[in-house]
Amino acid sequence: MTNKERYSKWTAELEFVPVFMQPWWMDAVCAGKQWDVLLVEDENGEILGAMPYLLRKRAWYKYIIMPQQTQIGGIWVAPEVTGDKWKTAEVCRQLKEQMDKMDLAYYYQQYLPGSLCVDAMHALGFKTKERVTYRVDDLSDLDALITSFSKNKKRQLQKALSLSVDRSMDIEDFYRFHVHCLASRNRKISYSREFLLVLERKAQRQGQCQIIRITNADGKPYAAAFLVWDKHYLYYLIPCYDPAFSDSGAGALLALEAMKLAREKKVHFDFEGSMDRGTAKHYSQFGSTPTKYYSVEKYYKPFFRLAIWFQKLRELSMH
Repeated sequence: MTNKERYSKWTAELEFVPVFMQPWWMDAVCAGKQWDVLLVEDENGEILGAMPYLLRKRAWYKYIIMPQQTQIGGIWVAPEVTGDKWKTAEVCRQLKEQMDKMDLAYYYQQYLPGSLCVDAMHALGFKTKERVTYRVDDLSDLDALITSFSKNKKRQLQKALSLSVDRSMDIEDFYRFHVHCLASRNRKISYSREFLLVLERKAQRQGQCQIIRITNADGKPYAAAFLVWDKHYLYYLIPCYDPAFSDSGAGALLALEAMKLAREKKVHFDFEGSMDRGTAKHYSQFGSTPTKYYSVEKYYKPFFRLAIWFQKLRELSMH
């Protein structure tokens, strides 16, 4: 049995694994690429910890990075290890030893908020960097939630009273709409149509995704979002807004409707993080709580940093 097969069996037996670390998710976001799992076992062969990863290659360099549209990765530990910093540190140490043998040039993953693995990996020589996502944990009283919105967001919701909400948008239409929204800002989409189709198909099979659309009276889309969830959180994975209708209040209504869906699913809500200052300000106005999580990074080969720099310089020169 391969590590991936063992990981799939193990995660199926656990009560909870974040959606971004579930085997079906890795199959979807790594389609056409190479992903695998490092495992740590006890003396009886029981899994104590696992690190699913996407392995990429550039020239003669091998490196681990986060897959597209994937907020959380890193190390997931067994229930008997969770909360025990000494056991966690030992699991991380053994995983580090396995990574050291992979001849990597670079490693980068983002860990779940509150993970004890962050401190353990830092102690092992990895660089950690604080990141922030915005969460709404209490969705029990929507009226109280709306009261906690900023004056600006309340005003936008008033503007959006004439708009309509539906959950029937086709995935192909969503992709075209996202392309249109970005093109209106002179930006290009970061993922392919095929990538989204695979992700949506696999998420639909699991019953863990939904598209919400905001339209005018004629059915013209103003905003839409592709949402995914697990047993704890619903994630605002891919929101998009037509800039031509930025004053319509559609963006505020879209976020509120996504929170309503989270409430229906009996989970919390996560804006899925943003280090962009403008986006962070937008999310912070919905009664959300800034929540820290960390990236864990290591350059095994200093020349790889230089190779990345030259690649970015080359890309800039082509524009």
